[in-house]
Amino acid sequence: MPLVLFFAVLTALPMEALASEGHDAPRWGDFGWRVINLIIFAAILWHFIGGLAKRFFKGRRETIKNSLDELDARRTRAKEQLATVEQRIANLDAERESILSESRKQAEDMKRGIIAEAQRQAAQIVEQARLTAESEGRAIIAEVRATIADEIVDAAERVLSNKLTPDQHDRLITNSLNKVVLH
Repeated sequence: MPLVLFFAVLTALPMEALASEGHDAPRWGDFGWRVINLIIFAAILWHFIGGLAKRFFKGRRETIKNSLDELDARRTRAKEQLATVEQRIANLDAERESILSESRKQAEDMKRGIIAEAQRQAAQIVEQARLTAESEGRAIIAEVRATIADEIVDAAERVLSNKLTPDQHDRLITNSLNKVVLH
């Protein structure tokens, strides 16, 4: 109803302006029929299109409400994901320290293993050197003994050949052979 009054006032204003300028007076009967025609037209439009308009705006309201609800849910999920990411970032320092600690421990274990292996190999090398030295020492001692024995034999031979006569020499050899063979 307020809409009808608005249209009536709107159509009446130009008529008064025309009347004040010396034009013919408006025909109010004609104007009344036009207003009634407008009211009937508005009522028909409201009857057929009003329900559609109501449903359209109601559906639009529902769509907007659902969109807002969905946006709120997405915002909540985004906040949860952000909290998860922030937690992971906060845990990165602890995880980094854990990895560094484990790496240091493994490095120390490897260091100890390498040192132990080097000490074992050094002890083995020292033992081999000692055995080689002992072996070479025995070989040198045997060689020195053989050389000394040869020199003693040569010296004894020279001394005996100068002091013994060929007869004494033959007797000494026979005597030695008899002792070795008989005993």
